[in-house]
Amino acid sequence: MTAGARLRAIPSWQITLGIALLALGFLIAAQLASEGPRVRYTSQERTPLVETATEMQSDQDGLKARILETRAQIQSVGGQGEGAADLVRQLNARLEQARIAAGLIALTGSGIVLQLEDSKEPVPPGGSESDYLVGSRDIRVVVEQLWGAGAEAIAVNGERITPTSAIIDIGSSLLVNSAYLAPPYQISALGPSDLYDRLGASPGFIDFVRARGDGYGIRVSIAEPESVDIPAFVGTVTLRYSRPLASPSAGPSGAPSIEPGG
Repeated sequence: MTAGARLRAIPSWQITLGIALLALGFLIAAQLASEGPRVRYTSQERTPLVETATEMQSDQDGLKARILETRAQIQSVGGQGEGAADLVRQLNARLEQARIAAGLIALTGSGIVLQLEDSKEPVPPGGSESDYLVGSRDIRVVVEQLWGAGAEAIAVNGERITPTSAIIDIGSSLLVNSAYLAPPYQISALGPSDLYDRLGASPGFIDFVRARGDGYGIRVSIAEPESVDIPAFVGTVTLRYSRPLASPSAGPSGAPSIEPGG
């Protein structure tokens, strides 16, 4: 039997099965050939990947630590800022009180207003006309009595009285600070709600009213309005000071030189 005859004698299903088994064997061989490089690749790359992940984790932990440290610094600076803000508020409050005491701030509140007017009585023979006019001494007495009664701010005819104010007679008018004031004189005072009662109970003020009112007819009236306005001082607050000059007979140290006796 020839070879061709033998091939024809083999059933077709056997030929198909053989081809299928051959293809399956080829696929299995190819799978086994690729498994070795894949396993080697995995085992070779695992260590670097683990090292990289470890480094990234370490960097992340470092960043977290820096974030926590920065937050702590921010809280510390915030606390210092609050302390500085409190200090600034305290300094501003002290500055505000100093400005009020210096008369640099206009004020409004409870208080009283006094008015002093010249006497209308005729000057008797031999009397002095100035005794029947309101002068600087009268204003100074009233201002002193108001301070003593608890006044916090005072103005004369709208001119704020400060620790450096001067009240001087200029003819029939007054010079207060650098302003010329004409009668009648209104003295506004800001103070506690009982300032009126305090002033009325002051022995010095009572003696003043008796001496000037009963003795010379100076009219003193007091009003207690709902609100009193005290303007701010508009002059300069620059202080000037004087220094002693050496006497012509003073020695080198400035003390008077003593000539020895003969």
